[in-house]
Amino acid sequence: MLDQQLNLLAQWQGCARPAMPHVSGAFVQIEAFSHDRDRDALFAAIDGAGNDALWRYIPFGPCASADELADALSFLADAQSWQTHIIRARETGEVLGMASYMRIRPEAGSAEIGCIIFSKQLQRTPAATEAMYLLARHIFDDLGYRRYEWKCDDSNAASKSAAERLGFKFEGVFRQDMVVKGRNRDTAWFSIIDSDWPHVKAGFEAWLAPENFDDDGRQRRSLHQCRGGV
Repeated sequence: MLDQQLNLLAQWQGCARPAMPHVSGAFVQIEAFSHDRDRDALFAAIDGAGNDALWRYIPFGPCASADELADALSFLADAQSWQTHIIRARETGEVLGMASYMRIRPEAGSAEIGCIIFSKQLQRTPAATEAMYLLARHIFDDLGYRRYEWKCDDSNAASKSAAERLGFKFEGVFRQDMVVKGRNRDTAWFSIIDSDWPHVKAGFEAWLAPENFDDDGRQRRSLHQCRGGV
């Protein structure tokens, strides 16, 4: 096995940078964020009054206006090569949230998914899971990446639970990794690697299949169960 891996890596030439096309699933559409087109709708969905809690673990925000939010995302695209994507309802086109490819390292075939903010309407829905599936599928199936990362504040129990539900494997904690908004951040690291992906992908597709939901939209099997878990 080791010899086979070494032989494969001897041919390694890196990957292209993510270039997520406009893609539609059963529940959502995903497309690259546009400063002019999306700023007002995105701000209305995830920022402003009543949404401060969504920003607790995000390294910037909440923002005071749509322009401030759009400018922050544009700055991060220029300064740190973030690629932010808008998540829309497939049927209506309504903006429901955003997620970004971060720490993109094409030479290593590695990228992170982060700055994920789901509106209250999107949270805990099949649409939210489908969005995460479509973004991962682009990295592995379209581009052939070797590694897909998820990082979060170690005190963010919801994010850690989401990572494990989605099939990411816990790798450890970087202690005193950052200072974010005046607080210490110990960073929990998770990943999916290319050898994990076929199993993780099959679980996503089994969970998202129409027959996995009853007439009231309740799941018959959890995502963990669809990957073979108990």
